[in-house]
Amino acid sequence: MQEMEKAVITVLGQDCVGITAKVCTVLAESNINILDISQTIVGGYFNMVMVVDITSMKLGYDEISEKLNTLGNEMGLKVKIQHTKIFDAMHRI
Repeated sequence: MQEMEKAVITVLGQDCVGITAKVCTVLAESNINILDISQTIVGGYFNMVMVVDITSMKLGYDEISEKLNTLGNEMGLKVKIQHTKIFDAMHRI
């Protein structure tokens, strides 16, 4: 059985209607499953962190990264995806 590949997606910016829906649409169209999600709004700033399963995604990693980046630019947000192995290494204390 194939080992699950995971990534972390972060979204940060001014809160507005439809952020979660638009990010989730890009993920669904790319066959990326959300495993865990956390979002908060503090002082009008939206922050979301998702752990996703990228094992069966339809696009290459660079392509999904570009799609999320483009969506972020259109909405005035920072949207990043990182493989969990890279994320874990960068955030190790």
